[in-house]
Amino acid sequence: MRYIDAEPGSDQGIRGLTAQVEDGWCTLRWLWPRDAQAVYIQKLSESGAADAAAESGGAAGWQSDQLPLAEGLKLYTREEYKAANGYRDRLDHFGKIGYVIHLVAEQEGEHALLHQPEGDNRIEVSAGRAKIHYSIRQQGSWLSKRKTVRIDVHAEVPVARDVLCYVKKEGSYPANREDGIVYPFAESFQAGRNELPAIEIGKNEYVRLFFTDGRTYGQMYELILE
Repeated sequence: MRYIDAEPGSDQGIRGLTAQVEDGWCTLRWLWPRDAQAVYIQKLSESGAADAAAESGGAAGWQSDQLPLAEGLKLYTREEYKAANGYRDRLDHFGKIGYVIHLVAEQEGEHALLHQPEGDNRIEVSAGRAKIHYSIRQQGSWLSKRKTVRIDVHAEVPVARDVLCYVKKEGSYPANREDGIVYPFAESFQAGRNELPAIEIGKNEYVRLFFTDGRTYGQMYELILE
């Protein structure tokens, strides 16, 4: 389905969009244009927003004025809205979730989605962070110059391998990702327990797990050392 631009200063678009998150559900409410009888609702996860931005050549995120890909659209009528006092959606992702309320317009006898460059028909909510628990066990002897480190990761949801890294430092535990030598993981993490292959390090070396990008992944996951 194609887009057409809303006329500047007109009241033909969606206005007053709000979101309320409670007990794993998100309720959206908005002001309908007088003659509008239906909208298409689009839900974007963080990955979906990034894919849309890559396709359009613009910046990532559903808050930008780039057109989101017209995929995963759900038709929602005004009568359904009145009966439910809004639109209620279960939050089945962690991290940020974006919603776009597309008004249906007609041009040259065809239906199209109304593009609102000012973004009044878009909103972002936080669906919470998935927990990633991890533990580190060390084994070695007084006479050995090396020791064995075993890392167990327990994740609430599947986690891509490039989300986490481990950092090795001599003399003390690293305080952050930049405080030592960074090593990537070879495989992604499944939901549940992940027992990683043993790591051989120096007797006076220590490791910790960190996000590869704390600003991005820290909004989606909570990393907990046990």
